[in-house]
Amino acid sequence: MYGLCDCNNFYASCERVFRPDLVGRPVVVLSNNDGCIIARSNEAKALGIGMGQPFYQIRPLIDRGLVTVFSANFALYGDLSRRVMATLRSLVPGIEVYSIDEAFFDLRGMAEPLDELGRSIGRTIRRNVGIPVSIGIAPTKTLAKIASKLAKQYPRLNGCCYMHRPEDITKVLRKFPLLDVWGIGRRYGRMFDRMGLRTAQQFVELPQEWVRARMGVVGLRTWNELQGMECISFEHMPPRKQQITLSRSFPHEIHTLEELDPIVAEFASMCAEKLRGEGSVCREVHCYLFTNRHREDQPQRYETSLQLLPEPTDSTLEIVRQARIALRQVFQPGYGYKKAGVILSQTAPRSGLQGSLFTPDSHEKHARLMAVLDSVNKVCGRGTLVVAAQGTEPFRMNREHLSPRYTTDWKELLVVKAGPKGKK
Repeated sequence: MYGLCDCNNFYASCERVFRPDLVGRPVVVLSNNDGCIIARSNEAKALGIGMGQPFYQIRPLIDRGLVTVFSANFALYGDLSRRVMATLRSLVPGIEVYSIDEAFFDLRGMAEPLDELGRSIGRTIRRNVGIPVSIGIAPTKTLAKIASKLAKQYPRLNGCCYMHRPEDITKVLRKFPLLDVWGIGRRYGRMFDRMGLRTAQQFVELPQEWVRARMGVVGLRTWNELQGMECISFEHMPPRKQQITLSRSFPHEIHTLEELDPIVAEFASMCAEKLRGEGSVCREVHCYLFTNRHREDQPQRYETSLQLLPEPTDSTLEIVRQARIALRQVFQPGYGYKKAGVILSQTAPRSGLQGSLFTPDSHEKHARLMAVLDSVNKVCGRGTLVVAAQGTEPFRMNREHLSPRYTTDWKELLVVKAGPKGKK
C-alpha cells in the first residue's frame, strides 16, 4: 500500500499557522510581484476567486474587508514544508517528497487498520506543525492521489481515504473526472474530450492495445495503476534535477544593461547555490529576456542565449561570469524588459567530475571557496557574501503584503507576551 500526504491549501495554511484569527476567513496568496493569485483558502474559493486570477480584479473584495491577502513568503513555506516532511518521515518507513506540499509514503508491511494510521498521521502533523493535511491510501501511487482528493472533498472521511477494495475502486473511478487523473495531462485530455470520455473508469475500459498505441508506455502505466497494478515505483531518494532555473518578473520595465547586469548575476548566483545543494555540476548556462507582452504599444522581444562551459562546474564565479556573457548576447537597447531568467542544464553528479589536465588545482580551489561562501551565508543569512557583479543592492520584488519570516529569521520571530489574567 502507498499513501499520499497532501497539505490543504498549503500557502494559505502556512499564513494561518501564525494568524489563527484568519481561520474560517477567506485568504489568498499572490505570485511574485503581487501579480496574480496562486493559493486560496476554501472560503476564498467559495467567493468565486479563481486560481491565477489577476490581483487587481479582487481589489474590491479586499477594500471591503472580505479577503485577507498575502505576498508569497517562500522562505516561510519552505521551512514549514520541511517540518511537515520531517514529521511524516518519523511516522512511516519511508517517504518520497513529490512537491513542496505533497509526499508519497510507503506502507508495505504495515499492519491494519491503515485508515486509522492515516488519520493518526494527519493529527500528528496538525499538532506538530499546524498544517492540515489530507491522506490518501491505496494499492498504487496513482490511486493514492485520487484517494487524497476524495479525503479533501468529503469531511466525513476525517482527513483520510483508504481505498483498497476492488469494488470501491471501481465505484470511485466511475465518477472521478478523467482529466483529474495523475498522468493524463492536457494533451491527452483534449484527445479524450473529443472521444467523449469523461471518467477514469471509461479510460480503464479501453483496450490495452489501444492505450499502448495511442499513449505509449507512460499511458499504459497509468492505465495499469488505475486497476491496482503497481507500475510507478517508490523512490526513497529524490531524482537529481536535470535543470535548475530562476526567473523573476520586474516591477517595471528595465531598459539598460547596467540595471539588468546585477540582477542576472544574482539569479545565476542563486542557481549555483542550488546546484551545489544538489551535489551537482552543470555544463550549460542559459540566460533569457522577455519584454512586457501586455504592452502592445511597445516593441516585443524574447531572446535566449546558451553558454557551453569549458568543463562542468558548480562555481558561482564561473557560472555568474558565463551568465553575464549570455546576457550581453541577448540584450538589445530600445526595448523595455519585464522578465529575466537563468537556467543551468546538462547537470551531473559532482562526485564523478574529472579534473582538468591544464588546471589541476582549479576545482579544489573553487570548491574550498564555495564551501566558505555557503557556510557564511547559511549562518549569517543569504546575501552576506556575494560576488562583486551582484552589486550592493539585492533585487527586490513588489511584496506589499509580505508576512514575517517567523521561523527563518531571528529578527522576525513571533513575540509572545504573557502576564497576569486581565493584564496585557
